Amino acid sequence: MKRKAQRPILITDADRSQADQLRSRKVRYVLMMSVRGVCLLLAAILVGVKAPLLWLWLPLCLLGMVLVPWLAVLLANDRPPKEQHRFRHKPQDSEPVRESLPAAAPPRTIDADPPSPRDPEVS
Repeated sequence: MKRKAQRPILITDADRSQADQLRSRKVRYVLMMSVRGVCLLLAAILVGVKAPLLWLWLPLCLLGMVLVPWLAVLLANDRPPKEQHRFRHKPQDSEPVRESLPAAAPPRTIDADPPSPRDPEVS
């Protein structure tokens, strides 16, 4: 029995490769422009058969023919958003959430000179 092909596990915060991003943008562009072509054909068919409610369907098709290419170009030229905090775990309910930093320890002073026997603080 063959195993299903599994996607590799990502162990990095790196973005997808440029070639992979370009390919997905091209696929999305072609799909959106196909919707535009369908709107154009639908408008031509509706006008040809003089469909009822043509005053409603024709503006919808025209809107699709104008807005879809505009959105397709915008989305094709835009890179995908970064996945922020992809590997960070959400705090569980059992973990206490600190609202402030813990109190700082008192500063420690280091003296470079060795203590002399005459100093009263040395015992």
